[in-house]
Amino acid sequence: MSSNTLASGGPVPSVGRDRRPGRKLPAKQLLGLAGIVGFLATWELIPRLGLIDERFLPPASEVILALGRDFGLTAFWLSVGETMVAWFLGLIIAVALAVLLGFIIGSSDFLRRATNSTVEFLRPIPSVALIPLAVLLFGVKIESSLMLITYAAFWQVLIQVLYGVADVDMVANNTAKTYGLGRMARIRYVVFPTALPYLMTGVRLAATVALVLAITAELVIGSPGLGREIALAQSGGAISGMYALVLATGLIGVLINALMRLIEKKTLSWHSSVRSEVIV
Repeated sequence: MSSNTLASGGPVPSVGRDRRPGRKLPAKQLLGLAGIVGFLATWELIPRLGLIDERFLPPASEVILALGRDFGLTAFWLSVGETMVAWFLGLIIAVALAVLLGFIIGSSDFLRRATNSTVEFLRPIPSVALIPLAVLLFGVKIESSLMLITYAAFWQVLIQVLYGVADVDMVANNTAKTYGLGRMARIRYVVFPTALPYLMTGVRLAATVALVLAITAELVIGSPGLGREIALAQSGGAISGMYALVLATGLIGVLINALMRLIEKKTLSWHSSVRSEVIV
């Protein structure tokens, strides 16, 4: 007798057989595409209908054409490269410092209690408030951008690492002690796997924050990159070009987020949260 039939011969509904997650993907893509088209259409109509003066908000078609022209300019890609270098270096420095300090502080109850008030005091300080200090220390060089990027991204990763270390199962940790594993071995085989999902979440959030601060530093301080080009376009009256550069920064942000999500899924392919996304 087939496993899909009852004793009386009636069919048993197949569990999971009719799940076809592939059918949902095109629908999501279509909805996302419809949202983008709707946004661009609204943008196009607002200045065309005179709701906002075209001098201040050019139609979307003009901005997209300006962005297409920028894609063919070497100066544009040099600015993109300068922004991405500052973003990457600042993010790497922030992640390295946050991971090191996060595991050191999180592994000690004394250090966690001793630094809690300091962390809670420093974390809410906006990075843009440090712009005057960065200019005094480094001028308009890339170091000013790195200071702001590192400070903003550091807290995103540190807090997540502290949460991850605090989430370690004490039974598993005590079992590792019983089997003679030293502190470094416990960190490697017990603490790190538990904290890794938190760490990856922190890195993904920090990557977005780092891009925001990179553009902000270039825009306000005048460090080389897309932010400075946006300021120059605005002061020069090239409004369509300014919006095109803003659109370019948005596209870079989308690509960074997609890349970090891909890295997160590859890194955590063994984790139940990622496997459940694939199955459901």
